[in-house]
This record gives sequence, C-alpha cells and structure tokens, in this order.
Amino acid sequence: MPTSSSSIYFHNAAGLVREHPHYVRLEYFAGKRQLAELQALLGHVTRALAKHGTGKLLVDQRLMTPFSPEEQVFVLEDWLPRANAEGGYRWGAVLQAHNVFARLATALVVTQMQGKPMTYQYFTDENAAVAWLVAQ
Repeated sequence: MPTSSSSIYFHNAAGLVREHPHYVRLEYFAGKRQLAELQALLGHVTRALAKHGTGKLLVDQRLMTPFSPEEQVFVLEDWLPRANAEGGYRWGAVLQAHNVFARLATALVVTQMQGKPMTYQYFTDENAAVAWLVAQ
C-alpha cells in the first residue's frame, strides 16, 4: 500500500524496499530471480532497517515465487542473522504469498528461526498487517 508518506529506498528485479514512517516495507516481485538479486535486495533491507531504527518490517510476499534451496540457505544462515544483528530486525508482518510453495518455503525458514529474538505474524489483509506492525 504505497502512500505519499513512503519513499523508495531500493529496487531491482527481485523486489522493492520502501521506507514508511513506522516501518520498512519489502515487496517481492513475481517471477524467477537470481540469487545475486535477492542478496542485493535483502542487503538493502538490512541497511534500511538500521537507518530506520524501529526493527519493523512489512514483508509483502503475495507475488513471490518460492525460494530456491540456495535462497533458503542464504536467508536462514546469512541474511536473517545479519538483519537481526546489524539492522535491528525484530518484528515481521508477512503478507502471505498466493503461491502455496512460496508459503511453505517461507514457513520452513521461519520455523528454523525459532529461539531468535524475532516475532513474525502472517496476514492476508494488508491493513491488519500494518496495524499489528505499528502496534509493536
């Protein structure tokens, strides 16, 4: 839900990062992506989170295709720990992917993150996701 109070921080073929007053938004684009594109996108998410300082990320996965095995490893073993430590990532409101396999790949990553200082909530309604995220 782009608003006049948001600004584009970064975009490439994999997705878009926006800064909102109360959170950072990651929007995955549809279609196949290269690992390097995902790595660049998520690196900018980490920087945007650090700059923003709230630890809150709205993750719009509605159009996302499933993570490849290499992407899953990257997200789990590299990006999430770095986003948490360097970006202060603590709360994620996830707009669920339409693709069931993308939802399953994401659930696998989140399940393996249990015990870390991060809280995720899944939503189908964007307004509910934003309301939850802002309340954290």
